[in-house]
Amino acid sequence: MKTLTGKFALVTGGGTGMGRAIALSLARQGAGVIVNYSKSAAEAAHTCEDVAALGVPAMTVQADVSNDGQVAAMIAHVEEKFGRLDILINNAGFTRFVDNADLYSLDQQDWERTFHVNVNGTFYCCRAAAPLMKKNGWGRIVNIASVAGFNGRGSSIAYAASKAAVISLTKSLAQVLAPEITVNAVAPGLIETRWLDGVARVDQLRKSFLANSLLGRAGTPEDVAEVATSLVMNMNFVTGQTIVVDAGRMM
Repeated sequence: MKTLTGKFALVTGGGTGMGRAIALSLARQGAGVIVNYSKSAAEAAHTCEDVAALGVPAMTVQADVSNDGQVAAMIAHVEEKFGRLDILINNAGFTRFVDNADLYSLDQQDWERTFHVNVNGTFYCCRAAAPLMKKNGWGRIVNIASVAGFNGRGSSIAYAASKAAVISLTKSLAQVLAPEITVNAVAPGLIETRWLDGVARVDQLRKSFLANSLLGRAGTPEDVAEVATSLVMNMNFVTGQTIVVDAGRMM
């Protein structure tokens, strides 16, 4: 039985990587999917086609989640098209790979862009989507954080700090949006996506991860999608939590 039939999900940054995997996973459970993108129009269209091929409603919508006005317009478009929004996956993210020890290579523009997308964007989307969910008396929000938000490591200091903020934001929103809406987060470790193309020492990074991975492999977008979908479908008594998805490496 497809548990999410009749419900609609918005996946930000849904054209590629983890966003694409989550969009397809939710579609397989019967949810209609709105694939948000900022610049990756071709990839979003491809994901939308694959979602529609699963027999559920699908559309793409362009919006920069760091822009509050564009987010509000996106949610209004979703309401006009489908009349409801039940699930929000805040997956859109930004980073620039800078050695954490190099404190002066991360310029103000990159620092601000990281927070504008990762933190402001998450908040703007949650704030805009909540009234639609409240109206129907049910909603599920899943924010994509990172293990960097716990351990302070990652692609940059700004990225780690922004993901720590997403974890905190998840707790705050869980409190104020209950009981109709649950708000949780997923914190992936090393996931094989195109983001790794920006890592100068990617082989060394993989080797380090695998040396401390209890499950002996790096993660896939589908691993993250599995957890995000479970938070939407099954975990009805869980809110304000962040689930680490890193093969036990952070223990």
